Amino acid sequence: MKNWKCGAVAAAVAMSFVAEASATEWNVSVWGKRRAFTEHIEKIAELVSEKTGGEFTMNVSYGGLSKNRENLDGISIGAFEMAQFCAGYHPDKNRLITVLELPFLGVENLDQEVAVSHAIYAHPAVQEEMAQWNAKLLMTSPMPQYNIVGTGEPRDELSEFEGMRVRATGGLGEAFTAVGAVPTSVTATEAYQAMESGVVDTVAFAQHAHLSFGTINQADWWTANLNPGTVNCPVVVNIDAYDSLSDEEREALDSSVDEAIAYYLANYGELLKKWDQVLEEKGVTKVEISEEQLEAFRAKAAVPIRDAWIAEIEGQGLPGQELYDLLMKTLAEAKGTN
Repeated sequence: MKNWKCGAVAAAVAMSFVAEASATEWNVSVWGKRRAFTEHIEKIAELVSEKTGGEFTMNVSYGGLSKNRENLDGISIGAFEMAQFCAGYHPDKNRLITVLELPFLGVENLDQEVAVSHAIYAHPAVQEEMAQWNAKLLMTSPMPQYNIVGTGEPRDELSEFEGMRVRATGGLGEAFTAVGAVPTSVTATEAYQAMESGVVDTVAFAQHAHLSFGTINQADWWTANLNPGTVNCPVVVNIDAYDSLSDEEREALDSSVDEAIAYYLANYGELLKKWDQVLEEKGVTKVEISEEQLEAFRAKAAVPIRDAWIAEIEGQGLPGQELYDLLMKTLAEAKGTN
């Protein structure tokens, strides 16, 4: 009887070990704190776990695995299985998706941002470039058009941007440079300190980031309609890790992308509804830029930066014009369905 019991216990332990060993656990590297910008990642982790009965789980780490500028490097060496990064942090590593950061593209809402991002992500040349980092593009992190918060007197004319020190990355930084501002690409997590210490006068962010990183608390004013463009921040997975998934796990992950994005959009929509109330509570003046000033900004930044980007990318033997045309075609289609 004793031998039978011992055998049963050993079998149970062995079965438990096998079950535990067969479970898939991914580490996900993001930064800051949980916020509107990361809700689709939290949601996809929830959905994948539900669909696989807890056999495929994701541990979302806010800064514990890597610095935000190093997430793509971490993916490339398999330090973690999934990560979020922003193209403007290292445009030399992800040249092609920076087409999505060109200023004044005319994207009007988050649905359109999702459409153009995913169209670009699906292009073979883009996928090939990301594969050099062992990265597969999974989904975007759609953000509204950036606007700036600043201290002191509001800047509502282009001439007042001359010499303005602004936290802005990628194409946004180039746009501000075109009108005489001085951009710096400090990371999101460094923006509050840069503003507090006077390293920058203004910070360009989407609404959620002004809240999450505290820059709204330093602000005297906010531009309601500058809308020069936005930053593109994909969520990627390590290709080896993705290929190692079972068919069931891969299906759970792939089928959850649209659900996670839909959840993100609904959540972000609620934040935007409350934005005017946030400004009022914090005593931040809402600044409207005149159409004349906006047109002058577009004239200096939009076409020249676009043409320079296309020429640079084409000069490297990559399809710059093709990607820009794909973006604009997709955007026109998205506007037609909205």
